[in-house]
Amino acid sequence: MISPAFTCGSCGQVHDGLPFAYSMPAPAYWSAEMAENPASVLGEEQCVINDEHFFVRGRIVLPVRDADEDLEWGVWVSLSPANFSRMAEVFENPARVHEPPYFGWLSTVLPGYEPTTLNLKTNLHTQEIGVRPVIELEPTGHPLAVEQREGITVARVREFAEIAFHQ
Repeated sequence: MISPAFTCGSCGQVHDGLPFAYSMPAPAYWSAEMAENPASVLGEEQCVINDEHFFVRGRIVLPVRDADEDLEWGVWVSLSPANFSRMAEVFENPARVHEPPYFGWLSTVLPGYEPTTLNLKTNLHTQEIGVRPVIELEPTGHPLAVEQREGITVARVREFAEIAFHQ
């Protein structure tokens, strides 16, 4: 979702809207050269590298305390071969919402965070068919985990927008 225009603190210009969702196109470990390898594939929801590393797309939701919508990061999480296989097995089954969470490692570097978000521990929660999984971070002191638990403000959403608009 995108909210009304805002004045950017980086450039002073008025930008058309304040995005409340961002999506990363691939896991941090993916490179364009891998597309030529038949053992590696990057799809809309899943990624396999060298038939040995398995990733799925999910959403990290950050509550925005002073807005009517949440911020969503579209991210990639690595899963074990067994969990990746199980998730594929139940992908079209409506009962998948009852699956226990799958452990994984965050495989996305999100801008605006120090230290890096790469390799944070996660639990992936499957949702109803047609809805991307929700990623729950291990409740640590990492700034992303804290923001997931405690929420953020529209000012923080604006910080992310300024990073995205000026990279």
